[in-house]
Amino acid sequence: MPAARRSDTECILEPLSLPESPGGVDAVESSPYVPCIFCKECYVLAEQNQLLKHMIIEHKLVIADVKLVADFRSYILYWKRRFAEQPITDFCSVIRTNSKAPLEEQDNYFLLCDVLPEDRLLREQLQQKRLREILEQQQQERYDTSFHSMCMFCDQEFTGNRSVLLNHMAREHAFNIGLPDNIVNCYEFLAVLQKKLDNLQCLYCEKVFRDKNTLKDHMRKKQHRRINAKNKEYDKFYIINYLEFGKSWEEVQSEDDRELLDNLEEDWSDWEEHPVCAVCLFCEQQADTTEKLYLHMQKSHGFHFPKIKSEHGLNFYQQVKLVNFIRREIHHCRCYNCQEKFESKGGLISHMEETKHIASLPARTTWDQPQYYFPTYENDTLLCTLSDSEDAKAEDQSEEVPVVSEDISSLKALKQSSVLNQLLWKENKNQEKF
Repeated sequence: MPAARRSDTECILEPLSLPESPGGVDAVESSPYVPCIFCKECYVLAEQNQLLKHMIIEHKLVIADVKLVADFRSYILYWKRRFAEQPITDFCSVIRTNSKAPLEEQDNYFLLCDVLPEDRLLREQLQQKRLREILEQQQQERYDTSFHSMCMFCDQEFTGNRSVLLNHMAREHAFNIGLPDNIVNCYEFLAVLQKKLDNLQCLYCEKVFRDKNTLKDHMRKKQHRRINAKNKEYDKFYIINYLEFGKSWEEVQSEDDRELLDNLEEDWSDWEEHPVCAVCLFCEQQADTTEKLYLHMQKSHGFHFPKIKSEHGLNFYQQVKLVNFIRREIHHCRCYNCQEKFESKGGLISHMEETKHIASLPARTTWDQPQYYFPTYENDTLLCTLSDSEDAKAEDQSEEVPVVSEDISSLKALKQSSVLNQLLWKENKNQEKF
């Protein structure tokens, strides 16, 4: 079945992530509604991904870097008004998919991003507005003396300023969430943490335990009395995340670290490189080298990636598209040869191995499509380890060609016996004949 005709319910809005640490944000019941830019459909703000999916499927609109938009609702309302005034093509880049397919199978998608000066200006204005609001809120909390809350780890109550409680938890319970002046919306932050503890969930690894004592012992013995920095749920409680347009706290922090490193001597003698693991295309097996991963896929699944690459003459970009295509089909539990769908990933892999469908590729037009330039999993390390087969061939050829130096001890004799002189002599003879 051509990719353009597959069910819209299988649309992937953005790269997925291979499993690392659990996390998530509960929906906010009081969220205001956000309308579609083009029609009367509305969604609550907490369900903005549903709105984005709707606009992609129904209206072919893709908004780039949505996570960096400071006020999503204001952003959507602004473009709803502007699109009512002028055609969408005045603002958006047009991306044509399945360009080599028949005209009726082609689709035009519209990309709205900050390359457009008007869009970038809007994003910057929303960011500045949000920053002003956050700084005002932080300033108010900083000098607030009506704060009242209990410690999450003992029964002691604290009144006055929030810093008293935060300093107590850091000093008495080794639980440090940062300096008070770096935190905003402190009441909400503490409520989120307290809810996790009430649900018997570790704040760091986020595992759930059967009772409160087991949770306390776990957090104490494992030194998990800290929050998980990779959980994006906490980002809104730190001032640093609002400071610079289009940058996360990790990027801002890394810039500060680089400034410090510039003042130090570059001593790399104790550097130890940590291997980055790539994940198998068909199961959860990981390997720290591509050779080990290819060997695993060949022995365990009958998929010989280097052989397929060689037989089909795949260059780097074609390998990228093939990997992303296979990842997506496996994610949808669908055999990429016969298109049969399965209830589970295990059932799919068993079918593909038994029927040998795993070892052969479908028609090139099925997977060699521009849409598969985009990664299915945003942290797919395998994509970073692919190599161009042409480079390998060039290296092999260069090794096989011997280079023999000429004897230049007698330059006069070398000139007389050179191949160039012989060719010139033959050329002159041929001209004399005519």
